[in-house]
Amino acid sequence: MSDRYDEITAAGGRIAVISVDSPGQNSAMVEKLRLPFPLLSDPDRTRAIEPFGVADPKDPRLIARPSIFVVSPEAELVYGETSRDYADRASEDVAVEALSALGLPPTTPEEVEPGMPEPGPKAMPLRAMEPYFRGAKFAVNAMKMRHAAIADDATVFIAQMDRYIELVRHLRGKS
Repeated sequence: MSDRYDEITAAGGRIAVISVDSPGQNSAMVEKLRLPFPLLSDPDRTRAIEPFGVADPKDPRLIARPSIFVVSPEAELVYGETSRDYADRASEDVAVEALSALGLPPTTPEEVEPGMPEPGPKAMPLRAMEPYFRGAKFAVNAMKMRHAAIADDATVFIAQMDRYIELVRHLRGKS
């Protein structure tokens, strides 16, 4: 995370994440993953998730699809990508290129005042994340071997799980 985050701030960008989770759940996530950027809350999806068109109408949990937007200092959208569903992730590479093309000076993000962490009832402890991601990777690899039609998506998902495993190991001091 840190390398990509440093690239974004060096290109003049700032990151803010918006989710349907409560402010307390978001604070718990920021604390657990040591995120250097804010997680903002839109629990009823009316302030950003629906207006930006990223609500996932097929998901019964009423979550947003992962998305990346690059907005210029003039408030113009210069890049936007929205994933198909929660398991798909938008490309950071193209977003960083679009941000870099703006030619902005580097930024130093403002300190974020964390709220009171209140992990949700299904919050996964950090120690459980690596085995979870390894299991997801193993299952998708098995599906990839059975169904050639999903090979491309499976390969991308497996690479994503490898990245998540690496990040969790880093957070747990095992890298």
